[in-house]
Amino acid sequence: MMLQDGSTQLLCLTASSGVPLFTRGASKQLPFSVIGSLNGVHMFGGGQGAVLSYCETDTGGKVVWRVFQDSMMLIAVNGGGQQVTNGPAGGGKEEEVRLRRLLENVWNCMVLVLGQDELSNIRNVERLKRDLRSCFSLIDQLLEDRHEGILGNLTHCADSLVPPNPALLQEALDGFTQAAESEFGCLMVHGRIAVATEKWWRLAPQEVVLLSALVRSVSSSGPTSCDYPVFLPQGSPTVAHRLLRFQLLPGADVCILCGPSPSLQKAESELVGWFWSPLVETLKDCLDVGDRCLPASVSLRPDVLALLLINRETRRSVSCVKTSTSHPPGDPPLPSKTRCRELLKLFYIFSTTRYFRQEETLCVSPEEKAQRGDIEDFSLGFPHQPLQCYVVTEECKSFALQTPQHQLFLLTPPSVPTFALRTVATQTLSNITAATGF
Repeated sequence: MMLQDGSTQLLCLTASSGVPLFTRGASKQLPFSVIGSLNGVHMFGGGQGAVLSYCETDTGGKVVWRVFQDSMMLIAVNGGGQQVTNGPAGGGKEEEVRLRRLLENVWNCMVLVLGQDELSNIRNVERLKRDLRSCFSLIDQLLEDRHEGILGNLTHCADSLVPPNPALLQEALDGFTQAAESEFGCLMVHGRIAVATEKWWRLAPQEVVLLSALVRSVSSSGPTSCDYPVFLPQGSPTVAHRLLRFQLLPGADVCILCGPSPSLQKAESELVGWFWSPLVETLKDCLDVGDRCLPASVSLRPDVLALLLINRETRRSVSCVKTSTSHPPGDPPLPSKTRCRELLKLFYIFSTTRYFRQEETLCVSPEEKAQRGDIEDFSLGFPHQPLQCYVVTEECKSFALQTPQHQLFLLTPPSVPTFALRTVATQTLSNITAATGF
């Protein structure tokens, strides 16, 4: 594949002529001849009435193609070598799902920044190449998975943090948003949504995820407030809105979507201090929650290594990874936090592609629906909708639980008895929802 093992490279070309627009990811880029071949084999298949959307190489590499708006082609190339030893369900189907979701996210990321018209009606290729550079920081964030514990790019659920005093923060946010002549606002803490207005939650789930990613990208550049034009990929792909972002404290940002008014200067000088200065201590308490994403009032069992909890109604999620304090000294070492996050992602894909029905929160292409036929056939083999599943490996035991409102994905040490996994999961779900109402 000419790529380093485990690396992923993203290629963007014009769909009609195959002119390369940009490449991102992988320190060792594919040569132009290989890029031309990847485009050529897709065009050849299309000319023969066959849609090529996915393939694997004899060395374990994977390639995914997708054309958007008959205008731009995105190709994701993985160099292989990511064999998930002892992980849930291996790595083939999981990697395919990840790459497909990556292409969908990258396209919507470009729409978010540039708007659909400029991408669908290419008038000047050189100008488009220059304009696309403004998307690179977001695209790189999707490719590199920079923010540990952020799973929204995969789940299309908003990564959330549950604050200790949500009512005070919600009241301040609603007042601030209304004073700024908007109905769309959110408070982000450590890159996750702490509270948001009702209209913000009504945005398409993928839009909420991408807006959060954009705020994280902007926040990494410093505390300076910003006024950023954005298009909503589903709600407003051709008309731009203004995204105003203000840093309240390091790690805490408030942002709103608005029209021509207010000006950035007016909002910063007159509104930010008025609504948020009285809540400095409350914001500090919220920051103290950290990567755990759950307040101290939530008691997690010591045999829980990591969890991902999704609210299926609101399309929000919380996730955390913690170190077990009850590990017997003679047992094999437990997986690291980084490995736990990787296993949690793999187990999520395994469960949702084989057992749990996913809410369709993204636009699935006809060829992708065809590729997912084997998954649908697998689930049709059950006379009922599965509500629980588990996987036992040498590294950990994984258990997933689905209710009408929630999905919970849990990792525990191998020492936990398999028959006790259901109890651990139901108690964990009950503890979180009872303490937070999530």
